[in-house]
Amino acid sequence: MFSIEFKENLDKIIGWLLIFLMGSMVLNVTWQVLSRYIFQNPSSFTDELSRYMLIWLGMLGAAYVAGKNQHLAIDIVLRKLEGKAKMKLQILINVLIMVFAIAAMILGGSNLVYITYLLGQKSATLQIPLAYIYSIIPASGLLVLYYQIAGIFHLIKTQNHD
Repeated sequence: MFSIEFKENLDKIIGWLLIFLMGSMVLNVTWQVLSRYIFQNPSSFTDELSRYMLIWLGMLGAAYVAGKNQHLAIDIVLRKLEGKAKMKLQILINVLIMVFAIAAMILGGSNLVYITYLLGQKSATLQIPLAYIYSIIPASGLLVLYYQIAGIFHLIKTQNHD
């Protein structure tokens, strides 16, 4: 489950999903601009749809970047360390990211999805249950959690081979 092949396949799937979302968002916003300024008849759903696509794009993009270990980081100390000290700091960083993913994204996001589902909240124009829209938050949290655990396994494996 934490093999390199599985992670690479997951990266490809998420990457293609991000490309699809971004392309769809570009088409959606293009249609919004055309309908508003060229046809003088603004589309009613495009603004809301682009907002929801941006939420999905941002959350999935954050998980994808965490999986590639290219997230925003201040790595001054990490670059100065070597050997076991560097590995221990990297594991600590991964654990801290895991704590955030569990607390904020998985638990907090699941609570948000649950509450919006119970309240039956729907989007104004599209009439999509908001629970569906917000479900990307805990899903992305699970992806971040997986990537951090896989990263720890990879660190330990490569350290043992050195």
